[in-house]
Amino acid sequence: MTILVDSTVWIDFFNGVPSPETDRLDALLGSGRLVTADLILSEVLQGFRSDRDFERARDALLRLPVLRIGGTELALASAENYRFLRRKGCTVRATIDCWIATFCLGEGLELLHNDRDFDPFQRHLGLAVVDAKRGKPGAG
Repeated sequence: MTILVDSTVWIDFFNGVPSPETDRLDALLGSGRLVTADLILSEVLQGFRSDRDFERARDALLRLPVLRIGGTELALASAENYRFLRRKGCTVRATIDCWIATFCLGEGLELLHNDRDFDPFQRHLGLAVVDAKRGKPGAG
């Protein structure tokens, strides 16, 4: 299955922060299973202060297929998912996370992340996530 890597993991990876998620990302690099997305690309790259680090990260990320997230259908589906999760007592803090999770659900992508906002999507909507702690991909 194709894996979309969330900005939370990329940011830690580029900052040299060790975690099960960054270890899993490192193991998956070059496997041909990873993709990124336009929103994630923007979110990751906007945090770099030095031009050199920005260019290195940009070049590394652009080696992956970059998927386009957005459009009316995704906006509506994301809003519906947000409202569904609110009724379940879960509040997702970031709209971009709703878009990313909804995109993964619609496209059949696994998500490698380190962000609790995705947990309700996994628990209540069946979002497939990479279990980095066990080192094996799979839906929760």
